Parts: sequence; C-alpha cells; structure tokens
Amino acid sequence: MISVCTHSLSNGIELECRSSGQTGQPLLLFLHGFPEGAFIWDELLEHFGGRYRCVAPNMRGYGRSSQPEDVGDYRAKLLVDDLKALIQLESPGQPAACVIAHDWGGAVAWGLANRHPELLQRLFILNSPHPGTFLRELQSNPRQQAASQYMHFLRRPDAPRLLAENDWQRMLGFFQTRQGGMPSWMTPQLQAQYKQHWSLGVHGACMYYAASPLAPPRPGDSEDALHDIRGLTLPPEMLHIPVPTRILWGDQDLALQPALLDGLEQWVPQLQVEHVGNASHWLVHEQPETVVRTLQEFLAEPAKK
Repeated sequence: MISVCTHSLSNGIELECRSSGQTGQPLLLFLHGFPEGAFIWDELLEHFGGRYRCVAPNMRGYGRSSQPEDVGDYRAKLLVDDLKALIQLESPGQPAACVIAHDWGGAVAWGLANRHPELLQRLFILNSPHPGTFLRELQSNPRQQAASQYMHFLRRPDAPRLLAENDWQRMLGFFQTRQGGMPSWMTPQLQAQYKQHWSLGVHGACMYYAASPLAPPRPGDSEDALHDIRGLTLPPEMLHIPVPTRILWGDQDLALQPALLDGLEQWVPQLQVEHVGNASHWLVHEQPETVVRTLQEFLAEPAKK
C-alpha cells in the first residue's frame, strides 16, 4: 500500500513523498526525472514494499514539493543536499540499501554517490548520463549535440508558459515515439495524471536545465559564445563513483546516445551495464518487468563494505 506524506528537511525544503514498507526496513530511494513525478515509481513501490522502506519524492521544483523561484536554488549541490537530508531522515544512522534514479533524478544521484558515498550501498541508474561522459559527448559528438538541442528551449524564461499551451501538447511531445505518436503505455488516464501534476507548476522543472552548466553548443556558435561548454572541464574528484553501480539503458533513447556509456569504467570501477535494445528513454514504463528483475538481482548481491 502506497501512502503520501511531506517531509520537512533540515535545509528548509519540503519534499512530498510516496512511500511503501515499514520505517526501519532497508531504504530504497526512487528518483524521477523530467518531466515526471514520484508516481511513476508506484509499481516498484508496491513490489518492493514488503521487504524495504521505499520512498519516492517529488524532487525539488516538482508537484507539491518546494518550488523555489530562483535559478540558483537548483544548483547541483543543493539538489544533492535534499537527498542527503531525506536519507538521514528516513534511515537515520544507516545508508540507503539502494538509490534508483532516472534522467534528472540520476544526475542528482550521481552527485550524491560522488559526494556522500557513505549514504548509499548501491546505485541503480536508468538512462541518466554520468557527468564525465555527458560533458565529453556534448563537447565532441555531433549526434549528442543535436539530440540535446531541446535543452536550450527549456532554459528559456518563457518555457513554462509555452509548455502549458494547448493543454500541454509540447510537454506531451517529449514522450512521442520515433513515428511521432504517443506510446501505447501513455493511456488517457495516465495523460490526465501527468497534466494534473504539471498544473502544480513546471517552473522548477525547467530550472534544472537553466542552472546546469551542461548544455550543448548551438550550431554556428563560436567557442567563446555565452554558455558554450567546449572549454569546460570537471575535476576528476567530482567524477569518481566508489559505490557498486548498475546501469539499465534503453538503447532507443532519442535524447541520450549509447556512446554516453563508453569509458565509464575509469570513473565507476564497480560497474555493471545492461542494454535493453527495444526500450527507449522511458523504459520504466515500457519494460517494468525488466526494471524489477534487474533491481532484484542487484539487491541480492552482497553489499560491499
């Protein structure tokens, strides 16, 4: 059974959370991305709630969680601090058994595992690029640069208003298949759930893009153009992930190229990667059985000390 509560964190942020399982059981923390919400994890919360304390927050800026207005409130450090405070609240004195994260949730989870590896025993990533490979591909791979151009739209101040026009048609467009239609899993009932979620505000969701230094160069821009990342470097200490990490990757992702997985071992020494050839960016919806199976296998492995 799934319950809903709001956690007031020590940093002043409130996170609305969906949860299952008993307090005191090993913690599984589920993190959604753009443009989704905590509800996407309901099937997994129901499946794992018998043995684990499962918690899925609406991330900062989403739903009924705190939605700060300023772009500076969405800096990576502050988003990581939210997760740190939430784990300490839900699992005092014990690390999370696993953090499971997709898309922007994964971006924040990579940061958590880098800065606070003592707070999680395992990291399970679903189609979310490691910052080292994402920077590399945005700097040098024309296919990834082209696939990521949408990020510039979401960084615009008027993006929230434009996304809401025509009953959220632009927002629904992020889920379109290669053929341009809605996927079969996006039922009218689920569309209504998404629209209700977005109606609570999408300014914060767009701020993740505005606050990030990782955005592709625009075609025709010189290397000294504002926000150009071709000269950006990230310190090696920001890229190391010391915890066991499993990646499940939908190879038909239109926004994230498979080359983002190349060379990860230099930063993630305890790495396992499983490709899902017939799944896209939305593999949580398309392949829920695969997600459950892979996570069960990962959780059954002995935890590293």
